[in-house]
Amino acid sequence: MIIKILSSSSSDFHGVKYNDKKVEKGTGELMMMKNFPSFINETSSQEQVRNYFKSISKSEKVKKPQFHAVISTKFQEHSKEELAKVAENFMEEMGYGLQPFIVIFHNDTDNNHVHIVSTRVDKQTGKKINDSYERLKAQQSLSNILEKLYGINPKDELEKLLNYKVSSLNQLETLLNRNGYKLSKNTNDEKTFNILKNGVKQKTISGNEIVFDNAKNDNRRNQIKAILVKYKEIYSNKVFKVEDRRRQDSMLPEIKQNEDWKPKIEFESELQKKLRDVFGIDLVFHSKEDKNPFGYTVIDHKTGKVYKGSDIVKMNELFEFTPNKIDKKTFEILKDYNIQNQESKKLVLEFISKNDPKIEIKDFMLFENRGKKDLETYRKVQFEVKDFIKNTNRNNDKNISILKDEDGKMYAIHTRFHCIGELQSLVGEKEFQKFMNPIQTNEIRIENKEKTELNKAIDEMLFEFMKSSTPAKDPAENELRKKRKKKK
Repeated sequence: MIIKILSSSSSDFHGVKYNDKKVEKGTGELMMMKNFPSFINETSSQEQVRNYFKSISKSEKVKKPQFHAVISTKFQEHSKEELAKVAENFMEEMGYGLQPFIVIFHNDTDNNHVHIVSTRVDKQTGKKINDSYERLKAQQSLSNILEKLYGINPKDELEKLLNYKVSSLNQLETLLNRNGYKLSKNTNDEKTFNILKNGVKQKTISGNEIVFDNAKNDNRRNQIKAILVKYKEIYSNKVFKVEDRRRQDSMLPEIKQNEDWKPKIEFESELQKKLRDVFGIDLVFHSKEDKNPFGYTVIDHKTGKVYKGSDIVKMNELFEFTPNKIDKKTFEILKDYNIQNQESKKLVLEFISKNDPKIEIKDFMLFENRGKKDLETYRKVQFEVKDFIKNTNRNNDKNISILKDEDGKMYAIHTRFHCIGELQSLVGEKEFQKFMNPIQTNEIRIENKEKTELNKAIDEMLFEFMKSSTPAKDPAENELRKKRKKKK
């Protein structure tokens, strides 16, 4: 989960207008309104909300009073309700707990996220809320909230990493970088190092505290070598570049032009992913600029030890380097798909190539991923696919497509949840047959309707006939009446 403070270009509270448009389009949902007077509520227009923000934010010292933040989770790891709860606690942590604010959930990207809009002018005092080091404070606040709500403690994670056995400072730096930390020299003391995460200092360590392990006799080293050699023959060892341009994409146009930027380069392969997932063995390549790697490091999370890759298997004996590259965002989406077999893999590749011809994806860039989606996500996919095939106007849902493989088997692909599955198993036999045979199903429906109407008409005719008819007399009753008359 990440937090980002957005720039405020004016005092017009355009964040309210922006999010209201999302709600109107159906891609946004108002999750929370707090600390507003009774006359400002969920039914108020965005203009009324903006005018209220403006009325309490009048201050000559505050030129840009709008506070606008985004909290995002990876794909759908957290629901809209969970994100709203995080946002509420975040505002409290940041000192905005008593300020009026709105929380809007957006579902128009691959990652669930919420926008928070408030004012930096204290509504009680009219003074500016302290926003010194606001972005760093936001990172620390989110970290505190995640620990409070989910028990995620970065300090415990860091201590665990610092207990790994490394043989050099470079190995320690690689280990920390791979897990989202940065190791930098302390400017005030060259013998100490600061460990940062998202720009926030987590810990300062002395060089004397770092213990290097240079033991050569290690049975685990031989085990790792055997695993690498074996799985090289099972999974693709073709390595490609992954370019991370997200920093550039978030820049304003004028900053892009003036800043000499380069995308962050990583190298990936299916073999690496399988080793991470199955054995907890992480392989990290080292390179300069965009050139092919000159070496690699092995991080063994099972035993908590870091190795120089060439001491186990020579890099060029293990990997095949290709000139192919892919965007980081696209790569993360591909990795999240539940690729169960070659058929589903081929369909996903064809689907992406057809919908975005500019994206060039090779077969070895899409990894097998047999891990099933969590039950909640799977149920959502089932529900939405069922609703999709029942809806005659299917163009309204751009997230779902129905595909057919070479054997004629039907699949449904859900691009937002990154899920592909056989249509029959997703919707059930009854709904599947209705979808496959709509004319026959419609004929049966019409026939049953006609039968019902005919039976109803016959019943009505009989009822009317019975009402108008004189009841028939029993012949025996007539004979009995004649006999009685003779006796008299």
